[in-house]
Amino acid sequence: MLLRFSTVLLLVSLVACGTAPSREATASRAGVDFGGQWSLDYGMSDNLQVSLNVLVRELQRQAERRAQAAGSDTRAATAGVLLGGSGSDSGSAIIGLAQMADLVSRSPLLDITQDLQGIRVRREDDFALDCDFHDGRPQAVETPLGRELCAWDGHQLVFVLSLPDGLGIRHRLTLGPDGQFLNIASTVSSDRVSQPFTLNRVYRRMEPGAQGFSCQQTLTRGTVCTTETE
Repeated sequence: MLLRFSTVLLLVSLVACGTAPSREATASRAGVDFGGQWSLDYGMSDNLQVSLNVLVRELQRQAERRAQAAGSDTRAATAGVLLGGSGSDSGSAIIGLAQMADLVSRSPLLDITQDLQGIRVRREDDFALDCDFHDGRPQAVETPLGRELCAWDGHQLVFVLSLPDGLGIRHRLTLGPDGQFLNIASTVSSDRVSQPFTLNRVYRRMEPGAQGFSCQQTLTRGTVCTTETE
């Protein structure tokens, strides 16, 4: 499942969001400036294993309630969540969902540009998230890969990818009150698991050239920052 989804993600990176002949200046919200370079704060971000354990416990509780309502063996129902199987909420499907969420949210560095017409989130080791705004309303684009959407939800920016085979990804960007922290909640859903899986990644705003990072100007990508290696 993970390999298949990684292939889909690679194809998505080659498909740009749709544009229209005219655009309103709506790619901004008062006090919300995502622009700049950001580094992942591992200590403030969700732990994959802890988040997975929370999901498994919730699915086990749901399975137990369903078994009780049907008069079935609750132990067998909850064991299925852990031990595998091929149906809904199987162990393999749950682990695949968690791996997917980790895959699409692991970028250690971000470079975000924001102007009156759009926002571009460049992500190290992953494809960029692009959003153009038209009349201040959500703009969906149908592509051979699925449905793409980006829009403001209050002061949060949301990117949604609806992909084949019941797969979906949502990235929700929230800027901290002081503008120095950025939370990205990445949620992956599948028709094989009854609950979505979310990982919160917290990024700190950084200055180009800060200790631990190496930044350079390029003609094609602008300012590019990478982690330094000894």
